Amino acid sequence: MGYARCSTAQQELASQLATLEPACKRIFSEKISTRIKTRPELEKALTLAYDIKEAAPDQEVILTVHELKRLARNAAELMTLSGQLQDAGVQLELLTGPLTGIYDPNGMGAMFFAVLAVAAQLDRNYIREKTLEGQRSAAAKGNHGGRPKVIDDDMLTFAVALKNKGVPVPDIAKKLTIKTGKNAGRHPSVASLYRALAEAEETATSDGAHVIGPRRPVRARLTG
Repeated sequence: MGYARCSTAQQELASQLATLEPACKRIFSEKISTRIKTRPELEKALTLAYDIKEAAPDQEVILTVHELKRLARNAAELMTLSGQLQDAGVQLELLTGPLTGIYDPNGMGAMFFAVLAVAAQLDRNYIREKTLEGQRSAAAKGNHGGRPKVIDDDMLTFAVALKNKGVPVPDIAKKLTIKTGKNAGRHPSVASLYRALAEAEETATSDGAHVIGPRRPVRARLTG
């Protein structure tokens, strides 16, 4: 089954639908902003996929999207959804991008997916950067809007993915680059990274990860 999404009424779904139609028996589509947590048509697609897989475990079930950014609001949510699909035995297929085809969550494929998940936020980051430019301009005039984060959400998502793969925190710090502020272009300190990872773990423990659609207690090993 396929899923297509665009953010506003002014954008069109035709190009996504045209690429999905040859590959999918059923397509769910909607025009909804990434700022909205609940996307009804995505919920329907996931529910159907999980129900089919649960009813017929030997049946191959594939969720197909045009590109990564159509699935989630940010990198963290995208990786959470990918894990849910894997747990349910539902495969994820991407029609464009470096991981075109059935996504293989094993080995280096998972690491590459983490990097691409962060890259999928570039469009949103561009808009956010324009906002930050305005803030920096105001700060230069003496109007400070608050202290910029040394480790932003994208850096933290990448750091968590590396840590989960067993990469030592000092080595992770060397792979990150501060984007804004007086330390822009430098690596964050190991202490700062430890604090950010601890805060992220505490937040995840207290709030729980956002779950998109019902999750089934099915374990399956996906292969490309």
